[in-house]
Amino acid sequence: MTPKNLVLSPRGLRVMGRTLPCVIGRGGVTEAKREGDGATPTGTHRIIGMLYRPDRMARPAPWAVPILPGDIWSDDPADPEYNLMTRAPTSFSHERLRRADPLYDLVLLTDWNWPDATPGLGSAIFLHRWRRPGYPTEGCIALDPLHLRWVAARLEPGSRLIV
Repeated sequence: MTPKNLVLSPRGLRVMGRTLPCVIGRGGVTEAKREGDGATPTGTHRIIGMLYRPDRMARPAPWAVPILPGDIWSDDPADPEYNLMTRAPTSFSHERLRRADPLYDLVLLTDWNWPDATPGLGSAIFLHRWRRPGYPTEGCIALDPLHLRWVAARLEPGSRLIV
């Protein structure tokens, strides 16, 4: 384990000597992740990217990529772009990355079922800000926005999330 690892524990997300409160998927933690189950997948996942809203914040790290109008993440197992960032319009089911609410203003991307996704094994497993303390996600790990910014400023691509 290195100092840049993020480790999910019953008390929160341990990172760089701190334990930060967080929330996980409404389906708990699972070893058998499926699209739409609301569960957070177990395992060791690499942080492979960082997205941010440049109209709402300064670049949080040199390797962060801006979220632009029309950026989406495919969550449709029938989509050839399943579990990838792509652009609207599309007829496939997807999540808008540039949302009206601040949920995805800063997103850390994991390598869960990526880059060669198996359809139906889950998509869009991110670290992002929480809606509010204790409110579960659809499978992501969510943090207080100030804690998320603190983490994002210190991580490097390839850091590990251990669930």
